[in-house]
Amino acid sequence: MDALLALDQGTSSSRALVFGRDGGLLALAQRELPQHFPQPGWVEHDAQQIWTHQVECAREAVTKAGVKVAAIGITNQRETVVLWDRKTGQPLHKALVWQDRRTAAFCEQLKAQGLEPRVRELTGLVLDPYFSATKLRWLLDNVPGARERAARGELAFGTIDSWLLWKLTDGKVHATDASNASRTLIYDIHRGDWSDELLAAFDIPKSLLPEVRPSSGVFGQATEFGVPIAGIAGDQQAALFGQAALTPGQAKNTYGTGCFLLMHTGTQARTSTQGLITTRAAQVDATAQYALEGSVFVGGAVVQWLRDGLKAIGGSGEVQALASSVPDAGGVMFVPAFAGLGAPYWRPDARGALLGLTRGTTQAHIARAALESIAFQSAAVLTAMNADVDAADRLTELRVDGGASANDLLMQFQADLLGIPVLRPKVIETTALGAALLAGLGVGLYESTEQIGAIWQLDRAFEPRMSRDEAGARLAAWDRAVRQVLAA
Repeated sequence: MDALLALDQGTSSSRALVFGRDGGLLALAQRELPQHFPQPGWVEHDAQQIWTHQVECAREAVTKAGVKVAAIGITNQRETVVLWDRKTGQPLHKALVWQDRRTAAFCEQLKAQGLEPRVRELTGLVLDPYFSATKLRWLLDNVPGARERAARGELAFGTIDSWLLWKLTDGKVHATDASNASRTLIYDIHRGDWSDELLAAFDIPKSLLPEVRPSSGVFGQATEFGVPIAGIAGDQQAALFGQAALTPGQAKNTYGTGCFLLMHTGTQARTSTQGLITTRAAQVDATAQYALEGSVFVGGAVVQWLRDGLKAIGGSGEVQALASSVPDAGGVMFVPAFAGLGAPYWRPDARGALLGLTRGTTQAHIARAALESIAFQSAAVLTAMNADVDAADRLTELRVDGGASANDLLMQFQADLLGIPVLRPKVIETTALGAALLAGLGVGLYESTEQIGAIWQLDRAFEPRMSRDEAGARLAAWDRAVRQVLAA
C-alpha cells in the first residue's frame, strides 16, 4: 500500500500523520510543544526540541500505521525563525515564534522611514512583527557574534520547514518553498526570488537564505526513513491545498492556534485595500499561485487560555459543554488581543479585553464569549475579503478545518454570522493532508490536481439559522468592542 507521511509542525504541537492514497488517516502521533515567554509579548520555541519531538512522532506514526511510506511532506507554523550553525546544526538561540512582538518598535521605525509601501509592493505583506525578517534581524543584532558569523557564511536561516528539511537530510539540503518564502518580508512574490533591495533594507546577508523551490517535487532524501521529502508548504497554504481549494474564488478557514482565512486567486496577485495580505499559495510546478489571506492571531489559543490562565476548564475538550450550558454570552464580549490584533486591524499594540461583565456573569458566559470571539474575528476577515473582490467572486461557502472546527457550537455560530454555509470535511486534518498530497504529487503517486480534488469529502454543512438582522446586530456589537480596545 502506498502511504504518505506528513510532518505537521505547529505552534502548540508537533505531529506526524500517515495517510493512505485515498486521503484516509491511518495513524497519528503528537507531542505538545512547550511555549516560552521570556518577557511580555515575547514568544519562543526550542528549535532542537521541535526536531526531537518531530522525528519521534514520525517514527511512532509510521510504526502505528504499519505500512510502507512512499514520500514525506512537511507543513509548518510559518514566519517562525530559526538561526543555526551550518557545521554543527545547532541553533544559536531559541526560535522566535510568529506571535512574538519584540520587533514592534523597529517596525514602527521602518514605517516612519516610509518603507512600508515598497514592502507591500514587493512582498504583498505589511510591516508587522508577525513576519520573519525583523525577527531574523533581531537575532543577528542580539546574539553575540551572530552578525559576524553570518557575514562569514557560517550560519543558516530558515522557517521551520527549512530547519526540519536540513535535519532530515543531515544538513545536505537548505531549501524552502515559495509559500513559506512569501512570509518572510524579503521575498519578491512577483519575481519569485529573494529581494536584494529588501535584504539591504533589513541588513540581512543573502548567504543565510535557503533556496526557494515549488511546493511539490523532491527536495531531498530523508536519511533515517529512506524516502524522498517531496512536498513542503506553510500550514495555511497546505490547508488550502488539502481542502481542494485549487481554483480562484475558493476559500478555507483554519481554526488552529490562530485562524487563517485564505482565498485562492490563481495566477493573479490581488492587492487588498481592506487590510488583508497577498501571499503565494502552494504551487505544484513553476507557475506561481496566489491567495488573499486574513490572519487572526488568537483563535484556538483562547481555549488554551481558558484552560491554563483562567482555569475555567480542565481540558480543551470541555469548552463546548461549558459554553453550551448557557443560551448566549449574556452580553459579554471578549476581544482576545493577547498578541495584538491581526487582519484587518493590524494593531500590534492592542491588548485583550472582556467587556459587558455584570454580577450575573459566569465562567460559562466567558467561555461562550471566548468561542464566539473566534467566529467574530473570522467574520471580520471574511467581510474584508468580500470587499476586496468583485461581487461575482464573493464567497458563497466556506470550507473549514483545524482542531476547533470540530466544535459544532462554534461552526454553527460562524455560519450564522456569515450567512453562508460552513462546510466541514470528513478529514479535518487538512493541513497535514495538504502536505501529504503535495508529496504524493511530487513522487508521481497522483497524476494531477484533479485527482486530488476528488479526494475531498463533506462531513457536515452548517447552514445559517440566525436572521440577518440579528447577525448584523451581533457584528455591530463586536465592532464596538474592538473600537473600545483600539481606543484604550
